[in-house]
Amino acid sequence: MIRRVVAPRANLTPAPAPIPLTPGAWSVDQSFAFCERMAREHYENFPVASRFVPAHLRPHVWAIYAFARQADDFADEPRYAGRRQEALADWEDKLEACFHGEADHPIFVALRETVERRDLPISPLRDLLTAFRMDLAVQRYPTFEALRSYCAHSAHPVGRLVLYVFDYRDANLHRYADDLCTALQLTNFLQDIGRDLARGRIYIPGEDLSHFGVTEADLAAGKVTPAFHDLMRFQVARARSLFERGRPLAEKVGRDLGFELHLIWRGGMTILDKIEAVGYDVFRRRPELTRADKLSMVARSAARRWPTFSLGAQRI
Repeated sequence: MIRRVVAPRANLTPAPAPIPLTPGAWSVDQSFAFCERMAREHYENFPVASRFVPAHLRPHVWAIYAFARQADDFADEPRYAGRRQEALADWEDKLEACFHGEADHPIFVALRETVERRDLPISPLRDLLTAFRMDLAVQRYPTFEALRSYCAHSAHPVGRLVLYVFDYRDANLHRYADDLCTALQLTNFLQDIGRDLARGRIYIPGEDLSHFGVTEADLAAGKVTPAFHDLMRFQVARARSLFERGRPLAEKVGRDLGFELHLIWRGGMTILDKIEAVGYDVFRRRPELTRADKLSMVARSAARRWPTFSLGAQRI
């Protein structure tokens, strides 16, 4: 599946080792703890059920994250080479069984509880598996519309599932979530150009590469040319516009989710700031959020949601 060796400068930090499964029955509490550990051990540009989320809802977000994270690993991680389709098919079988009340894997024991308690539909979870299968079959996207179609399977379901967990089922809210999650997905693509090239994939639309005069060979060589600079400036601007389209969601939900969404929004925007700050050279170093970034995000988000907090925000 890997059709090209990535430029030596690309940063390919290995993913955490899989969490070992111990034999025997898993209780619901043990299963949620398993999912929490997965969430804590993987870097993301956004919080995964931080302490700002009501405690009784955090485990359900962890269960959704763990389901998607493991399936994503099936599609990407070297240890699954040669059995990716088989692993995803088995994961889908487990998903179907979960919705019939049957589960023996800790992720699905937790997910079964989430499905039952938060009344989740199966379709967004199936859509996620469709996206991971697309990753095995599609390595190029000729137009932005084609890429958006991929995001409709890879990104939109995540936002909608989270809204379901918090019992927000208004279709208007879901549209805001779709834009926010697409923006997060596009940001991740820009952050991971080198990593994706190593897997033989390019998530920048072919029409944009052609318009700005950037070739696949330029990307493979990690060349930060004036043309690449212009291309990336446009990609960042597009992601920012989608963040702005999705931004009202944080104000339209309640206290249970609003602050978390502020953090998620600010995390994505901060990564875009970092991409700009390095002159769009994402090949030499992958922009990531530091602890200081996260503290600043909390302060700035609090200042926006609760203006009396603004003095403290200015000191971070």
